Order: sequence, then structure tokens, then C-alpha cells
Amino acid sequence: MSGMNLWDEVLAKVEAKVNRHSFATWFRPTTFHALHGSSLLVQVPNPQFKDWLARNYQGIIAESLHDLGRAEVQVVFECEAAAAAAPDAGSDREAVAVSTALNPKYTFESFVVGSSNQFAHAAARAVAEIPSKSYNPLFLYGGVGLGKTHLMHAIGHYIQARNRHLNLVYISSDRFINEMINAIRFDRLPAFRQKYRAVDVLLVDDIQFIAGKDRTQEEFFHIFNALHDAQKQIVISSDCPPRQIPTLEERLHSRFEWGLIADIQAPDIETKVAILRKKAEAERVEIPENVALFIASKVRTNIRELEGSLIRLIAYASLTGRDIDLTLAQEILRDLLHTEDKPITIEMIQKFVADQFGVKITELKAKNNSKTVAEPRQIAMYLIKNLTAASLPEIGKAFGGKHHSTVIHSVRKIDTLRKRDPEFDRRINSFVQAFR
Repeated sequence: MSGMNLWDEVLAKVEAKVNRHSFATWFRPTTFHALHGSSLLVQVPNPQFKDWLARNYQGIIAESLHDLGRAEVQVVFECEAAAAAAPDAGSDREAVAVSTALNPKYTFESFVVGSSNQFAHAAARAVAEIPSKSYNPLFLYGGVGLGKTHLMHAIGHYIQARNRHLNLVYISSDRFINEMINAIRFDRLPAFRQKYRAVDVLLVDDIQFIAGKDRTQEEFFHIFNALHDAQKQIVISSDCPPRQIPTLEERLHSRFEWGLIADIQAPDIETKVAILRKKAEAERVEIPENVALFIASKVRTNIRELEGSLIRLIAYASLTGRDIDLTLAQEILRDLLHTEDKPITIEMIQKFVADQFGVKITELKAKNNSKTVAEPRQIAMYLIKNLTAASLPEIGKAFGGKHHSTVIHSVRKIDTLRKRDPEFDRRINSFVQAFR
């Protein structure tokens, strides 16, 4: 029996002895290298693989060799990078470093803590202080512009400042997808896998965008398993809880729930005022109390818009030489007043829900009863019923001519889900607050 055939036989035996995801993560990437006497040389992607296999699977491999009547053979793992050329290790570290670009403004010190984000902030601090020992993975979720990315960057800064030896990667899911596509296109998948399996801390922003992309989910699944098995820290963010990400594979749903899930809600008015004061302090500008209250009471959507309104006011005052006061704020931010006076309409809610769930308004109105469309449609009907004066027949008509009994069913279903699922209730509450 040749060495290659022997390793294939060993793998067949091992596959029957370990669980499926462990085999796919740790054994499938291995390749036969050589057979020298009683030493079977097997290549693995990196030192992490070598150490993990030797520490955790040496007994199973020896048992498999014994079953094959080759108990005298010793398996020796060697790293592909070491076998190829020493400089490659440096280039790998450089490739990892490129992905760690963190915004210097996003730190724990610049993050304003309030009742809406206190839990998520505490969890992020715990993970930053003791990576992989507190919550792994940490899953942060919340609406657009509420501070998820800020917390992820803050974790990165904190870890890098205290553990410079750790390989840390922050990446958006869009960039991860693009890197994987290029790896497939240029036949560099092994290098792509090795890069991500060699990191110590992985921060992935907006994970919801990998939903529906089967190949990306497959690769991320194996990377997640490899890092989690090696006790490396994983932090993930999304605009909704794992179970509410449409078309995300069940195996990823369950793994995202292994650690801690923390939500960030829309800030209350006191927190918004504190955020404005912190931003003004960073810009070295004094902002009167009544101006801060005015902006905080008018901006209801997210923190980015809140800070954007302040920057707009500061810029105008600086360019015109005028003092920042309530009159100037009302003049410059009059579009906020206009929004305030605008009545909530069926169309506004339909667009809001479509944007939140990544579906088209036409899909909400169509006869599509798949879960990815049906649930957003029911939520939209529920919000319209509670936030507008529209009658049940009017609501049904706005959704492609649905019968009013369908509207009643949708409203009751969302009410039931709110009572049964605290996470779902918090999310619906954040939707309601966005319009108030």
C-alpha cells in the first residue's frame, strides 16, 4: 500500500470515529506528503492545525492505523508554509494585518453608554479584556447606526493595545464575500482558508449579508468551527438576531447562539443628549443645553443621523461666524421639523420594513408566502394598524388586495410573538420607536 493510499485509508477510519464538522474542519484540509520508513508525513495548513491534531486526535489516528494493521507507522504533521518557504509566514501575517484597519475614533472611551446599549457594552468590554474566555462567540445586533460597528472597533482597539502578539482581523461580510470570490477565481482557496484559520480574534460586521450565499456560508461555517475549536475569539454583528436572518443556514443559526447574544436598541433622549455632548466635546465646540435637547428630540432614527445633524450645525456656524443657539438650530435643521410634522403613512411603513428585512415592496404586496416575505409583511401590517388610522380593508388593499381577515390574523400573530419572544418584542418596539 502506498503512503498516499495509507493516509486515505486512515482518513476513512477517522471519519467514522469523529463528528462530521470536526472531520471537515481538521482532517479534510490535510494532504499526504511522503512515507519514509515508518514515518507518514502529512501536510497541514498551519501550526495551529499541527498542534490541534497532535494534541486532540493522535489517539484516534493511532487507533485507525492499528485497525489497518499498520500500528508501527507514526504520523508526522508538517506545515505547508514551512515546507514551501519561510518568507511566506511573514507574508501571511502581513495579509492578516491589512484586514485590521480600525477606525481610531471608535473606542470604548468615545462610546456613550445608556440604558439602550448598556448590556451590549458590558459584554463587549468583557470579551475585550479576556478574549475567548468570556463569551464566544459574541453576537451583537441592532438597527442601522446604533453603535454595533463602534463596539466592534472598540473591542479591536482594546485587544490590540494589550495583546499585540494576537492576530486580529476586523472585516465586513461584504469584503469577506469578495475575498472568497477572488480566492475561487484565482485558485487561492487554501491560502484564503489558512489566513482566517490562523487568526486569534475575528470580528465580522453585518453577517446578515452572507445569507442566501451557499458557498460563502459553507466556508464561514468551517472557519467558525476551526476558530471556535481552537478557542479563538469570534465577534459577529447583524441587524437582527440569528434566528431572524432570512435564508441563513440552520447550522450557522445554532453556532451563532453558542455564546452570548446582545442587542442594541434606539437610544432614549437622555442618551442622545449625552452623545451630542460627547461629539461636541470631540469637536471642541460648546453646545447649549436647549440646542442639544432640540436635536435629540427631533432625530429619532439613529446615532449617525444624530451626529450628522450636529456636524451640519457646527459647520454652518463656523462658516458664517454665527453663535450656536436654538434659533440657528431651528433654521439649519428645519428639515427635521418638516419630518416631525409629516404624518405616518402606509407607504412609509412599507418602505421602512422592506429596508429592514432586505425585501422589495413589490414582494410585500405579492402572493409570496415564504417566511422571508410573509413575516415582514405581517410586521408591516401590524405597524400600520398601530401607527396609522388606516382601516383593516385599507391595509389589506395596500398589500395587493389582501382580505381584512388576513390583516387581523397578521396583527394577532405579531402580538402573540411579542408576548412569547422577548428578543422579537424588543425589535418590534424599536421599529415603533423609530416612528415616534
